[in-house]
Amino acid sequence: MNFAYTLVYVADVAASLDFYERAFGLQRRFLHESGAYGELETGATALAFVDHATARESVGGDYVAADASPRPLGMEIGFTTGDVAAAYERAVAAGATGLAAPTVKPWGQTVAYVRCPDGSLVELCSPMG
Repeated sequence: MNFAYTLVYVADVAASLDFYERAFGLQRRFLHESGAYGELETGATALAFVDHATARESVGGDYVAADASPRPLGMEIGFTTGDVAAAYERAVAAGATGLAAPTVKPWGQTVAYVRCPDGSLVELCSPMG
């Protein structure tokens, strides 16, 4: 078994792709002509987005939409970077809500958290040893 991709259910796929490009410097792999599905280049796996209507049809029901929840959902997307402070500032300047400014953890890793306009929780962190 291989981990292939993470799908984020969003209201506007194109807007989420645009935000992630500006906030995190990721490159768009593609956006389907319907606008209902798109992917970003992230390395070995893809970070993908699908609109709520398509997601609800696929899973056969409703779910808690991240952007409708007053609090972040109990999962996160994690990005490693050599400069967490700069990445945090870039994400906030692009429209993310800063939740936790960069902090050095007891194990030596620098970690920060932002919440994206689509409701997703993103961890920005330095690589582990």
